[in-house]
Amino acid sequence: MARVAARLSDNGQQSTHPVDEVLPLPKLALYGFQHVLAFYAGAVIVPILVGSALKLTPEQLVYLINADLFTCGIASIIQAWGIGRIGARLPIVQGVTFTAVSPMIAIGLGAGGGTAALLVIYGAVITAGIATFAFAWMPARVFKIVMALFPPVVTGTVITILGIVLLPVALKDVVGGAPLVGDGGDPTQLAYAAGTMLFVLVVMRLGQAFLSSIAVLLGLVGGTLVAFALGDAKFEAVSASDWVGVTTPFHFGAPKFEWFPILLMLIVMLITMVETTGDTYAVGEIVGRDIDSETVARALRADGAATAIGGLLNSFPYVAFAENVGLVRVTKVKSRFVVVAAGVIMIILGLLPKAAAIVAAIPPGVLGGAATVMFGMVALAGIQTLGKVDLKEEKNALIVGVSLAFALFPATVPAFFEKHMSVDTASLLNSGVTLGATAAILLNLLFNGLPSGDPHAAAPLPAGPVALIPPQDAPEAATPAQDEGEDAPAPAV
Repeated sequence: MARVAARLSDNGQQSTHPVDEVLPLPKLALYGFQHVLAFYAGAVIVPILVGSALKLTPEQLVYLINADLFTCGIASIIQAWGIGRIGARLPIVQGVTFTAVSPMIAIGLGAGGGTAALLVIYGAVITAGIATFAFAWMPARVFKIVMALFPPVVTGTVITILGIVLLPVALKDVVGGAPLVGDGGDPTQLAYAAGTMLFVLVVMRLGQAFLSSIAVLLGLVGGTLVAFALGDAKFEAVSASDWVGVTTPFHFGAPKFEWFPILLMLIVMLITMVETTGDTYAVGEIVGRDIDSETVARALRADGAATAIGGLLNSFPYVAFAENVGLVRVTKVKSRFVVVAAGVIMIILGLLPKAAAIVAAIPPGVLGGAATVMFGMVALAGIQTLGKVDLKEEKNALIVGVSLAFALFPATVPAFFEKHMSVDTASLLNSGVTLGATAAILLNLLFNGLPSGDPHAAAPLPAGPVALIPPQDAPEAATPAQDEGEDAPAPAV
C-alpha cells in the first residue's frame, strides 16, 4: 500500500523519515490500539494501587483511573506530536511511572490517607513536574553533568530496586490486601492470585505473538470473570457510574504544598529522567534517528509538562513506557503518529467512567497475581541492564550490592522510621526506592566519579516478551537523519 505523505516540516520541506510518516487512518487506528493494549494494564495499576492503599471509595478510585487514562493520552500526544521544543517527536508512549508508587503511598499514609492525602501528593507532583520542565531548559553543559550521574550501573540498580520494592505491594494483594496480611490472608484471594498468575505465564509461554503481548490484560479479565461467577467480584459501581465523565482540574480540592513530599517527588522525577533518557536513546536506535542532547531535553520537557498537567488533572508523574518501546522494536512500525492515535484512544477511554468502574472491581487477589508478574519483569529489566555492566569490577559490584541493602531496609524494619523519625522525615526516607537510588548515585560518585563520555550512548533496549501484530507495508528503515522540523539546532556537548 502506498504511503501517505508525511507532515511538512517547519521549513516547508517534506520529511521522508519513517518516524514522520502519516499512515492511512485504518492503520493508525489498528497500530494505535496495539499500543493501548500493551500499555493498558500497566497504566491502570498505578491508580489502583495508590487508591487502594489510601482507602479511597470505589467512586473515587474510578475517577482516578479515568483521570489517569485521560492524562496519559494528552501526555503521549505531547511527546509524539511535539509542541515547539517540547516533545521528542518520536513514537514514545507516556504512562504513570511505577517509581512513584511507593513514595506516593508513603506520602499519602503520612498525610492520613483518603482524599486529603491526594491533595498533598498532587502538590508534590505539580511542583516536581514544573521543576523537571525547568531543568530540561538548562544549558547543555549543565544538563550533561547532571545526566552523567546516571550511568548504566546506577540506572540498572534503580530499575532492579523498583521491581523488588514493588513486589511486596503485589504480594499483599495476593492474600487479599494489606488489612488481611496480619491475619494470615484470605486463601480464596490467594487461589485467585495463583490462578491468574498461572494463566498469564501459560499464555506468555504458549500463546501466539499478539496474545503473549496482552497476557497480563487477559489474566486480569479472566480472573475477574471467574471471581464474578463465584460471587467474589462486585460490579455495583459499574451500573452506578455514568457513561460519560469529564476530568476536571482539582477535582478533590486545592493541592497542598509541603516541602518533604515535594523533595521526595523531586527524587522520583530524577529517577524517571533516567528512564526516559534510556528509552529515548533506545527508540532512536530502533527507528534509525540520531539522538542528541536536544532530543533528550525535549523528551524530558514533555515529561515535566505531562507531570504538572497530571497533578492538575488528578493524576500522577509521567514517564516513557518501556513496554511500548519494545513494541516499536518488534512491529517495526516507526511512525510517531501511531502514538498520537493511541493518545486519542486513551483520551476517549478516559471519558468513560463505566470502563474505569469495571477495572476498579478487579478483586485484590487477581490484581496481585498479575502485578507480581509485571513487577518481577520490571526487576528483570534492571538485571538485564546490569548485564551490560562489568560486575567483575569490585567497585560496580559494591554499588549494586550495598544499594540493594539500603533499598530493603524500609521493608525489613519499618518500625524504625515510625519510632525514631518525625512523620515528614519518615515519609521521605521510608521508601526503598528513595534510599536505594540515593545510595546508588552516591556510591557511583565515590567509586567511579563522573564519566567523561556519554553514559547513555549504549543504552540497552527495553527487555521483556513483547510481540504484537506483524505490520503490513511497514516503513522501510531509513538512513538516520535529524528531524527537519526541529525548532533549534542541538547544543554542543
